[in-house]
Amino acid sequence: MSLPVADVALAAVSPSPTPSETETPTVPSLRDAQESATNAAGWVEQNWSTWLAIGLRVLLIVVIAVVLRVVVRRAITKLIERMARTGEAVDGSGLGGLLVNAERRRQRSAAIGSVLRSVASFLIMGTAALMVLGTFQINLAPLLASAGVAGVAIGFGARNLVTDFLSGVFMILEDQYGVGDTIDAGVASGEVIEVGLRVTKLRGDNGEIWYVRNGEVKRIGNLSQGWATANVDVTVRSDEDLDRVQATLVEVAEKMNKEEPWNELLWSPVEVLGLDSVLLDSMVVRVSAKTMPGKSLSVERELRWRIKRAFDAAGIRIVGGATTPEDPEPGPDPAASVAPPSAYASSVSPQSVAASPLTPPSTTK
Repeated sequence: MSLPVADVALAAVSPSPTPSETETPTVPSLRDAQESATNAAGWVEQNWSTWLAIGLRVLLIVVIAVVLRVVVRRAITKLIERMARTGEAVDGSGLGGLLVNAERRRQRSAAIGSVLRSVASFLIMGTAALMVLGTFQINLAPLLASAGVAGVAIGFGARNLVTDFLSGVFMILEDQYGVGDTIDAGVASGEVIEVGLRVTKLRGDNGEIWYVRNGEVKRIGNLSQGWATANVDVTVRSDEDLDRVQATLVEVAEKMNKEEPWNELLWSPVEVLGLDSVLLDSMVVRVSAKTMPGKSLSVERELRWRIKRAFDAAGIRIVGGATTPEDPEPGPDPAASVAPPSAYASSVSPQSVAASPLTPPSTTK
């Protein structure tokens, strides 16, 4: 469909429309401002009581939570200090000061107090936060459901961390070991230098430091609680005089019981228990004593030193083991009965040349 010619010509001649000028913003009048202020005042008048009640409720929740947190933390601190004072009272006895030292008691009290204060703060402040959100009429069901799902996911992902933490808490609460104790944790052994909620540090016999996760410890042997036993087995020849051996050992024990510092390390006199085993060529005599925890090795070394010197002075021979053979007596020289080599053994000797057969005469012509 084509346009008429007159319309086309008119469109070509007519100028293009010009953009309209920018409209100036309308300035609100005094009446408009008065109406807005009246509406705002009416809204505030209608809702001020609700917002005031919500604010006072939030303030009350926060104040109660803070006060309760301070009171609970102080109560926990008082409880920990009372536990420490009870430990100091136990230290007044002769045994208590050796079982629990100051550093061990301090670290144990600090760890227990830190755990209890953290748990109390988390429970109190978490409950207060949920109550504040509920005051603003926020639906907490999705939040709690999401927190539950996130907690399950974190529990599965960090189950080793949770296991280590819980194991450390129970180890500290039950006082299974502490700083300064010598323990055998299965995966490593040594002296405890630090007890944490997740990792325990041990100093090995060669000076190395072991970091043992508390969740990996299945059994613990504490060598520093109660008392230790020093056992020394002395192996002598089977033909030694037992009375003389016993008298020498008793003399060594009595002398060691009276000398310092061994009289403080020994919690019972050194005793000669008697024959531990009797074999064909040797016999074993056992010497034993109760010692201060962790000092059994030192007492055993000193006992061996003194017993060796006393046996050397008394002429008692210590053998190296149960199957130590006696020195064989020198026998006859087996080479003495062997005849000297014959002169005919060498093919170039004069005797061999003289005894060699003659060459047969040649039969060829």
